[in-house]
Amino acid sequence: MNQRPANDHADGARAALGPRGPRFLGKIEKARDPRRTLLRLLEEFKPFRARMTLVLVCIVAYSLLGLAGPWLMGRAIDTFIANRDAAGLAGAALLMAAAYLGSNALTAVANWLMADVSQHALLNLRERLFRRLQVLPIAFFDRNPAGELMSRLTNDIDAINQAVSQNVTALLSSLLSMIGIVVAMFILDAWLAIASLLVVPIMLWFANFVATYTRRGFRDLQKRLGELNAVMEEAISGQKVIKAFGREASVTERFREHNEHVYRAGVYANSYALLLMPLTAVLGNLFVIVLAGLGGWLALRGLVSVGLIATFINYGQNFVGPLRQLSNLYNTLQAALAGAERVYETLDTAAEIADPPEAIALTAGTRAVRGAVRFDHVTFGYTPGRPVIKDVSLEAAPGQIVALVGPTGAGKTTIINLLTRFYEIEAGTITLDGVDIRNLRKDDLRRQLGLVLQDTTLFATTVMENIRYGRLEASDAEVIAAATLADADPFIRQLPQGYETPLSERGSNLSQGQRQLLAIARAALANPALLILDEATSSVDTRTEARIQRALLRLMAGRTSFVIAHRLSTIRDADQVLVIDGGSIVEQGTHQSLLDQRGFYYRLYVSQFKGQAI
Repeated sequence: MNQRPANDHADGARAALGPRGPRFLGKIEKARDPRRTLLRLLEEFKPFRARMTLVLVCIVAYSLLGLAGPWLMGRAIDTFIANRDAAGLAGAALLMAAAYLGSNALTAVANWLMADVSQHALLNLRERLFRRLQVLPIAFFDRNPAGELMSRLTNDIDAINQAVSQNVTALLSSLLSMIGIVVAMFILDAWLAIASLLVVPIMLWFANFVATYTRRGFRDLQKRLGELNAVMEEAISGQKVIKAFGREASVTERFREHNEHVYRAGVYANSYALLLMPLTAVLGNLFVIVLAGLGGWLALRGLVSVGLIATFINYGQNFVGPLRQLSNLYNTLQAALAGAERVYETLDTAAEIADPPEAIALTAGTRAVRGAVRFDHVTFGYTPGRPVIKDVSLEAAPGQIVALVGPTGAGKTTIINLLTRFYEIEAGTITLDGVDIRNLRKDDLRRQLGLVLQDTTLFATTVMENIRYGRLEASDAEVIAAATLADADPFIRQLPQGYETPLSERGSNLSQGQRQLLAIARAALANPALLILDEATSSVDTRTEARIQRALLRLMAGRTSFVIAHRLSTIRDADQVLVIDGGSIVEQGTHQSLLDQRGFYYRLYVSQFKGQAI
């Protein structure tokens, strides 16, 4: 198949250090336009304004209750303990318990509401992304490997999920707590507040220092993990070749080398990541030391009370916690924005060219399709200015069998892809029964095309449903009739559950020939006017090929058929043979007439059947 090459991208791995470490240890990167991405992400939550407002109310309430605890403790020390007032101390203790219990209860409510809202928003986003993928042109999938698109549906959405459902409430409460603590400290004693907050710039500098080296370390770790994943994927998918050539030892050695690289990168990255916790702990203790020393000195001079010092120390300890949490949230939020940006890039990708309002329908009873196909001076290239198909003209009468032959990369499959409108031509016209296919409804056009490809795609459902994929409204009897036409009924009935036998992923519990027969049955059930066979028998043995050929001949009867084949023996009876080379038709005629010309086709044929009679 002619298509643009695409690079393979290995997906990264994510892990968690634990409740106190960074939650996201995968690819730590920044969005190119974080502000715009954040605004678009916030749009996802507009339908949930009421619940988001309730979440914010809960966060403000439990943050205020968290501030009340240390103040009540200081008041209890100065008022009730100093005066030996047991009743007042008991009352203060009950108020503190109520404040902390209320704070915890509201935290649980806010977290539950946020989880519910975020999962609804991500449900909608994931569905929109999947729906978008269904309407994107084939060229998009040529440029983007399946693994990367799967990563957008899973890893990127998961990164957003971690940031939104688990960390939004933590982020807001941390910010509110820090602001509230600073305000409360200045209200209680401005000079003591200024002195204690002198430690904060040092803490921020250390946090930024560690974060810089942590990002650098995890970028390298991500790269090494990608390389290791590629080695493992090759080793697993290539087991037959590895065992056939006895390369187990060399593969194991290659894995060991890459695994060692991951080990070293992981030690470097996690060492800096884990350094943040003891550093913030030391600085938090420094915070307490400053408050205790300065506060004690002021208390000895009667300028402040012991209860006020205790309140400040408690606030200082509570200030370090949110600051540490903000440092840990940084990478998670950056990863979420980067993931969201990739998701929105996909959502913003232009869909396939839409049908014009006046598009002609080909539905049953509206317009009968005879199957006359004409290419008139068609030119096309996957990259502008680099044509793959060059001024191709051909004509297929209704019911004719047209064979396309030529070397690999000549443009055979591209011609078929233009007929199916998987790609849009640059110049010329393609008509079906005299009507430009660009003026036909695309879905109707494709329903008139039956495809049997070299690589059959089967789904992890029953044999019956795999055949019914050709026409979802078909009855069981129609499915069985199509299987009988394709000569698939005998082997299907020998399966453990017959037509209700579930298939494994991609039908791997069937042979290649059996998969091809199911593909023929699916095409027969669709009852198309045109049939496209792309190397439908190239991967099977001669005996199975003969069986598939008989089924294909029954399917092609009365239908315009385009056959792509490397095995030239399979197209002897074609009504016309088109020889493609370099994107152009270099020869055209019947099998025998082309042999008589002793040109390009003759050389292809002789190269396959050298030593045999022509």
